[in-house]
Amino acid sequence: MTHDAQPDLGPAVKFPPPALFVAGLGAGVLIDRVIPASWVPSGHRLWEVLGVALGVVGLAVVYAGIISFRRHRTAVYPNRPASTLVASGVYAHTRNPMYVGMTTFYVGGVLLLHSVGALLLLPIVLRLLFVYVVQREEAHLRTAFPVEYARYCATVRRWL
Repeated sequence: MTHDAQPDLGPAVKFPPPALFVAGLGAGVLIDRVIPASWVPSGHRLWEVLGVALGVVGLAVVYAGIISFRRHRTAVYPNRPASTLVASGVYAHTRNPMYVGMTTFYVGGVLLLHSVGALLLLPIVLRLLFVYVVQREEAHLRTAFPVEYARYCATVRRWL
């Protein structure tokens, strides 16, 4: 009797990671409606300008990560196996540029929406991201590219 090798399912992340950030912002806005709190003086436009700037920078970092993956012809979605380890472009500066970008975008949203609730939920969003996405991705990469990934981790930080 022979046993067939199990197919590589990749990190097997069960949901799109941006959903965590959307859920956090949405839940934060709902919290703000139930428990109103304002930390931004009315009429103060600096927060909106900063929010837009962070949103634009965040999206640019996310798209730079996606473009790097597409150039290297590897899976963008964490429910598919990686075909190569990307360590150039934005990945030379952080192992998770798309999540750094999403976090930056989220903070921009917090400022635009003046959302205390969303700000308070950010640590929970990041913890869920780490436990249910990042750890699975890292385990997959350690298995798929043991030597290369160990070298990469030794030289590039997980976040910033």
